[in-house]
Amino acid sequence: MSKTLIRGAQLLGGDPTDVLIDGETVAGVGPGLDAAGAQVVDADGLVLLPGLVDLHTHLREPGREDSETVLTGTRAAAQGGFTAVHAMANTFPVADTAGVVEQVWRLGRESGYCDVQPVGAVTVGLEGRQLAELGAMHDSAAGVRVFSDDGKCVDDAVIMRRALEYVKAFDGVVAQHAQEPRLTEGAQMNEGVVSAELGLGGWPAVAEESIISRDVLLAAHVGSRVHVCHLSTAGSVEIVRWAKSKGWRVTAEVTPHHLLLTDELVRSYDPVYKVNPPLRTEADVLALREALADGTIDCVATDHAPHPHEDKDCEWGAAAMGMVGLETALSVVQHTMVDTGMLGWDAIADRMAYRPAAIGRLAGHGRPVSPGEPANLTLVDPAYRGQVDPAGFASRSRNTPYEGRELPGRVQHTFLRGTPTVMDGKLQ
Repeated sequence: MSKTLIRGAQLLGGDPTDVLIDGETVAGVGPGLDAAGAQVVDADGLVLLPGLVDLHTHLREPGREDSETVLTGTRAAAQGGFTAVHAMANTFPVADTAGVVEQVWRLGRESGYCDVQPVGAVTVGLEGRQLAELGAMHDSAAGVRVFSDDGKCVDDAVIMRRALEYVKAFDGVVAQHAQEPRLTEGAQMNEGVVSAELGLGGWPAVAEESIISRDVLLAAHVGSRVHVCHLSTAGSVEIVRWAKSKGWRVTAEVTPHHLLLTDELVRSYDPVYKVNPPLRTEADVLALREALADGTIDCVATDHAPHPHEDKDCEWGAAAMGMVGLETALSVVQHTMVDTGMLGWDAIADRMAYRPAAIGRLAGHGRPVSPGEPANLTLVDPAYRGQVDPAGFASRSRNTPYEGRELPGRVQHTFLRGTPTVMDGKLQ
């Protein structure tokens, strides 16, 4: 079994220390560890984190391999410091059966760049009318614990209640894409001053908030777990905060782009800023940052949504919704939360590794960097500053809103169970 000694890393942003990896596990943590027989990684100035975990990734395979594949998506994940991702179910065919989720799971195992945990659909074909094979997907080799119709809302309250009741039996969770469809018909961007000035159909905050309100009440009634996908408004924050104050089993995520970008960018009519849920106001952005800092929002999730250039390089009304995010997520979080003093690196480990792994019940990930634990690790250079260049992305798609923007931080090394997937900033 190979050995690697990480020398002088700032564990969770603390004092420099050494970490010895022996095979797939962490063998020792502390200053001055013996490097005999080990490959030495000089980590001076680097922050050491547990491998990041993403609860919300679109890998597109099967069916939309022109946008992304499991291989290219997991390469992008490794480049961004992730050692595990949850692959959403809106593929073609939809991941609503044991067969499809097992296919995605096996493709992830074959890629070798990060672990892929499939998310099963809540309803057959994401159509919202009939529950999918929730039990069969859970009992499959993929061991599905998270279910979502993401891309569409489970808007039928009876179906949502039944899903919550079903997954309670095996401690699963329903991850809701909160969007009341009748309130967003023809919507193109956030409803507000900017939409009125541009003459674009408005996407009201209440379309999100009304579904979240209903679902936290349903989760409380059933005694089950509900997770709010890509929460985007200040009102949604208050609903989740209230539900948590009741002790209800509610968790929530925020995307990096909703922590940074606002609907003012839509004035450019550049479809790269078209996303679901839409970019909101500056007041919403500040509320989301505060909620992530105080723990009301549990975690950061990328909602990595790759599209081929022809689906984004067109007029605003015809463009697909979504942004790639795996390779820039940690940089955006450093920019918005760490460099602003709102969170330390220990809290980043909590919001981007510990909590998402716990919500997804993902074994072997989101573990502390300590002896005996799996060596899923990320080393980031927080002093790095550079412009985002999508030409260098590992993702198959390039629809990033950050092209040309200077962002801090760069992932230098990523280890998946002791095997380096990224070394010196380069994929292995």
